[in-house]
Amino acid sequence: MTTSAVAFADRVPTAAEHREIAEAVGWTHAFDWDTIDASLSGSTAGVVALRDGRAIGMGRLVGDGVKYFYVQDLAVVPEAQGERLGARLLDRLLEWVAAHAPSDAFVGLFATAEGDALYRSRGFDRGDMAGMFRIVSPRDRG
Repeated sequence: MTTSAVAFADRVPTAAEHREIAEAVGWTHAFDWDTIDASLSGSTAGVVALRDGRAIGMGRLVGDGVKYFYVQDLAVVPEAQGERLGARLLDRLLEWVAAHAPSDAFVGLFATAEGDALYRSRGFDRGDMAGMFRIVSPRDRG
């Protein structure tokens, strides 16, 4: 089976593209779909992989846009996995940082076990740090 070429668009995915890819990789419950537009609009940069006009992969950067950047929502739909698209998406995001950061930049991320090898192949390491996170619920505004 021959697959058509993949094009890369240097932009943040639309809410519909983001949801389609996220659901395809099993991230259905990882997002608040009512606020995804606002979340995406706060992105620093993004990249979308397109095949025949359909988004099949995505990645974005969030952060202060100067010193601190975080890779967010890097995903490729299952039928396109194994084509090194994740690596190409990540490389484009890292190239964006190198082209726009005024000095050495910290690029962080949280990785699933499946993504660990990809990130390590691009120089990411835990070093002497351990990733941590906490979910903070909004206050009652009533």
